Amino acid sequence: MAIMLKTAAEIAKMRRSGRVVREVLELVRGMVKPGVTTWDLEEAAAKKTAELGATPAFKGYGGATGPYPCVLCTSVNNEVVHGIPSAKRVLREGDIVSVDFGVVLDGFYGDSAITVAVGEKIDPKAEQLLRTTSASLDRAIAAVKPGATLGDIGAAVQEMVEADGFSVVREFVGHGIGTRMHEDPQVPNYGQRGKGTRLREGMVIAIEPMVNIGKPEVQVLEDGWTAVTQDGSLSAHFEHTVAVTRDGALILTA
Repeated sequence: MAIMLKTAAEIAKMRRSGRVVREVLELVRGMVKPGVTTWDLEEAAAKKTAELGATPAFKGYGGATGPYPCVLCTSVNNEVVHGIPSAKRVLREGDIVSVDFGVVLDGFYGDSAITVAVGEKIDPKAEQLLRTTSASLDRAIAAVKPGATLGDIGAAVQEMVEADGFSVVREFVGHGIGTRMHEDPQVPNYGQRGKGTRLREGMVIAIEPMVNIGKPEVQVLEDGWTAVTQDGSLSAHFEHTVAVTRDGALILTA
């Protein structure tokens, strides 16, 4: 496993990529409401990315069934990750939609995800799922410092999620990020404290809890991308790109 450490100058570049990602995600967040299609979100994100002078990271990304076709991943309700935007997918009151987005700018990547409630009222259990998943990401980020381990990060997510009665997806994990979107190391959302690779100053990782109301198992649909919960339960996804500094975590997509 070759982990690429970043210099302060490279982390500054990644912060610029991260700011673009955040700006686009905040634009999309503001658009999410009943009657909007996931394709409406896609078009707005593509336009804003071009205006900001960045290149979408996901569009054209290779997969088993061919390159990914869109700039956003929009995963609704029981879709865990990699949902493909569509003019036919209309968001309805009470839905939840996960929006995952990345860019490359000046040769460096940024990657982040949010899950948003559609409309004024969602099921209390869904509301709790969003709160827990977001808080588990915060807790994982709080564990980031030189000398901590990937197991510390995974355990921070897993302990919180399972204490609230939810489950952590195992098939998909976070990852190192830099001049490529997916670098070493893999960053699981489960684990044992003190185990796994030790964090070092200059590492940059994408931490991304994916949490299901029901069981952890997922399956990928025929499109080769969209992953859904096997039991049909709701799923949420939050992600930040984070640099390891001597003072702890620096969130590059905040």
